[in-house]
This record gives sequence, structure tokens and C-alpha cells, in this order.
Amino acid sequence: MKTRNFVPKGAASFCVDYDGPPKDIHFLLLPKLTMLAFSSAVEPLRIANQVANKELYRWFLMSEDGEPVRCSNGIAIIPDTEIRNLPRSSLIFVCSGIEPTTSTSPKVLNWLSRQRAFGCRFGGICTGAFALAEAGLLRDREFTLHWENQPTFSECFHDLRPTTNLYEIDQDLMTCGGGNAAIDMMLEMIEIDHGKDLAVIVSDMCIHFRSNNREAPQKSAYSVALNSRNQHLINAMQYMHEAIEEPMEITEIAKRAQISRRQLERLFQIYVGISPVQFYVELRVARAQALLNETTMPIAEIAAATGFSSANRLSLRFKERYGKTPAAYRRSWTTQENR
Repeated sequence: MKTRNFVPKGAASFCVDYDGPPKDIHFLLLPKLTMLAFSSAVEPLRIANQVANKELYRWFLMSEDGEPVRCSNGIAIIPDTEIRNLPRSSLIFVCSGIEPTTSTSPKVLNWLSRQRAFGCRFGGICTGAFALAEAGLLRDREFTLHWENQPTFSECFHDLRPTTNLYEIDQDLMTCGGGNAAIDMMLEMIEIDHGKDLAVIVSDMCIHFRSNNREAPQKSAYSVALNSRNQHLINAMQYMHEAIEEPMEITEIAKRAQISRRQLERLFQIYVGISPVQFYVELRVARAQALLNETTMPIAEIAAATGFSSANRLSLRFKERYGKTPAAYRRSWTTQENR
């Protein structure tokens, strides 16, 4: 494998008190992998090295035969090597994308099983869980994959149940739903390895607002409603979006959506998994979070703008959702900007 520089030059810098060896990460590229998810996994590693000005991570690309692999967008990626035996405790991410049921071969599956027997750790990016499942690596584990492919996965593997979360870290197994969820997964790994401050800086360098919650759903509730094609549910959500500052009663929303409150509550439980009251509150809290990020409005004004009777009421709900009060949340961003 060719030696290359893993520490690019950059303007931003951050002192990381670490003098140990870099963590080596191997990406197995399968045909038609999703480039967005793959690059979202690699770039946080590159940025971590860049701002620390040292090799915290090294990354290597593999394909089944060492030949270039074409992504789902048609762009080909040149790997460093073909699949081969790796050192014990190596971290291997399987990168897949569209048509995941046809992207693996017996050779790849045998290799995955063999590396597991050697003691390697694994991860799946986007639909990489298909290959991991075929190799028998997901039994009794918490894992996830892209929401679009979960129905097919469940049909192929009746005894395995992926979560709908952005990403999962179950001991030595890391999986994510693809896209920007790969950034969040890598940021958590960076935080575990080198502390929260470095993870925050890497997130800022990516211009990425970190979810800080691996259990966040991959799809927005509104997206779920659109996919359900239930016009009553879609209309109800639209009414809620239009009435943030002066929230409407759920009974009135149901009336406008031409459905009973009981039926509306049933639709929310079936398609969204929460009550319409919970959804409405979370919608308003999310608006408050956006105002905290994007404006200098006093918290009392933000509370009024999002339909809360007082700053204290907003603070209670906000802390339930984001783990800190609006004031503490705003201070944390001010602190980051002043570093």
C-alpha cells in the first residue's frame, strides 16, 4: 500500500493532546455505493487530522478485486488495494448504496466472515448492513441502514430488525443510514477518541449542525406523512406549520382537516409514532432552536414567537428536546464562535 500524507494543511487549528498511533479505518467499496454517504464518513477524519495537525486517523480504500468501483452517480473511485487480510482489531466500513441485494459476492462475504474471526470491528454505511447481515454479523445487534431500503431488508432478513435512527453504535459495530448521518456517526467516534471539543470543531468545519442524538429519526415526520399519502394527516401538519406563534387546539386542527380528533390521533400514532400534541410541541421547539441559531432575539421573544406562554415554559420543553436550556444552548454556540 502506498504511503501518503494524511495531514493536509489548513487555517484552523486545535491542540489535541494525543501522541499515540493513528486509528486505521478501511472502507470496502461495493458497486453502486452512495458517494454522499462515503464522503460524509471520510471528510470528518480528514478534517480532524487537519485541525489537529497530526495523524489521528488514516483511511484506506478496498474493492473486491482492486479495480475502480463506480458509485450510484456514475463516478468511479480508485481503491488502494483489493480485499486482503487485515491486522487484528482493524475497523472496516462496508460502503454500499442502491441495489444492495446484488452488490456482494461469495468472495466478499467469505472475506467479511474471515476478518470477523480475526477480531476486526465492523461498520455499515448507507446500505452496508445488507452485506453485514449476509455475512452473519448483525445477529443480536443494534443497527440501522437507509430508510428507503429498510422494507426490502426486512423481507430479506426476517429475523433482523433495523432501527429507524440516524446511526447506531453497538460496542464494536457502527452503522448509519447514509447521507449526513455518516457525519454524525463519525463525530461521535471522534468525540469518544479525542474529546467533545475536537468533535465540535470538526462539525463546524463541515458546516454541519450535529444532531447530538443518534436516536433522531432518519425521516422528518412531514416526509412520513407525504409518503403515507393520507391527505388528512398532511393537511393537519400544514395547519400546525402555519400556526406556530398562535397554536391552534388539536380539536380545531382536526376539524379543519375534516376528521375527528380521535381519528387524527390514530393517524399520528400509526405514521409518526407520537401524538399530534407531541408533534406540535416538537415543531414549535424546533422553530425556537432555529431562532436561537439564526437571530439575537431575547429568549422571551422567541418563546412568544413559538407559542409558549412564557420563557420558562419554552425552557422546560427545550431542555427535554436538546438537553439544555435555551440560554445554555445559546451560550454554547457563543463559546464555540469565540474560540
